[in-house]
Amino acid sequence: MTTHPNGDAFTSTPLLTHEVGSLDKLGWRAKSVAGKKLEEKDLEEARSWGRRVGVEGYERLIELLQQSPLTREQKDEVKRWSSRYGVRMQESAGLDVVYDGEQQRTEMYQWAVAHSEGFEWRGSVRAFDNKYYSKAAVVAPISLKEPYHNEEFAFLKDVARAELKVPITGAYTIGDWSFDERYFSEHDLRVPHTERKAARKEARRRLIVDVARNMIRPNLEALIGLGARWIQLDEPGGSTEPDELDLFTESFNESVRGLDAVFSTHLCFSDYQLFFPGIEAMTACKQFAVGFANYDSRDLGVSDEARPGYQVIGRFRDLSYRPSLGLGVLDIHTDFIEPPELVRDRIPYAVEVFGDPGRIQVTPDCGLRTRSWDVAYRKLVNMVEGTRMAKKELGL
Repeated sequence: MTTHPNGDAFTSTPLLTHEVGSLDKLGWRAKSVAGKKLEEKDLEEARSWGRRVGVEGYERLIELLQQSPLTREQKDEVKRWSSRYGVRMQESAGLDVVYDGEQQRTEMYQWAVAHSEGFEWRGSVRAFDNKYYSKAAVVAPISLKEPYHNEEFAFLKDVARAELKVPITGAYTIGDWSFDERYFSEHDLRVPHTERKAARKEARRRLIVDVARNMIRPNLEALIGLGARWIQLDEPGGSTEPDELDLFTESFNESVRGLDAVFSTHLCFSDYQLFFPGIEAMTACKQFAVGFANYDSRDLGVSDEARPGYQVIGRFRDLSYRPSLGLGVLDIHTDFIEPPELVRDRIPYAVEVFGDPGRIQVTPDCGLRTRSWDVAYRKLVNMVEGTRMAKKELGL
């Protein structure tokens, strides 16, 4: 276990490698939990990946998958096997810090809301591409019904050989993706038009801060009580409204204030210039995991011309509280397998900008659930190899 004198696990380890969040769910996992019949190719997928990444006792999974129909308890056991596969896949690729690719969860918004009070479902909406999620409305006081990551974390703590980082959906995204049927009321609609914008903004603030204090924070406290040392708050909605960066920052601070763990955040694809100077107040954030490879060229080299996707990283360097940067080096939107040499060149460019390899870590741009396991695995293996090459080049 890697620790540091200041108690912040990993955050100053040079060029630490880790995944950002989600992985695809293999066919046998998706079909069996949905109650669909498995084909021989699904069983072979379970066998081949079990062998490939070293899942102990995967033969017992094969026996389980051949039973039909599965009970609810058996479906839960399939999900736990999927977690084992996710952890071993990342460990086999060589990552320093892992989780399970969110194999036991449904969807990042729906899973959190389903375990909370104060929401009512309103139907499905399109998120991106042809991906949909169930959207809820806030209709009553928000509270946590039950901690919704405890069971998976307790299980993974016993399974994982590498250290764990727990990804959870952040308060701003939960609030932003929910309909407000409580905070902005009929009374607000009767205020003069000139005051309505301010009233709506205050309603948004109360909604999102309540999510942070009454839903996210107690869930974090429960995880810390089980031994979680590093928790990543995912905020794909973080830049939805550029004029709400003060609220985004407040939601993070209210979620983590005074809690004893390492907290980081993942910022999904955006114009990252929009986050400044708003995130200057997020002093409890030890690391920002940010996607850059999606905007970069595939040319080798460490010049500004070769690395156009990384021009903004100096803004993260200059934050007064000196967080580390989770440097996205894998484009998750394509099956292109980044060669180790390309990963290598992206890293020293960032180290040169920061002037401190202890503030640079190495990650994919985002969760790899949009890619097949074969593509994701090969990308991660090359990411680890490229990091090794960069370390050698930098004398680390």
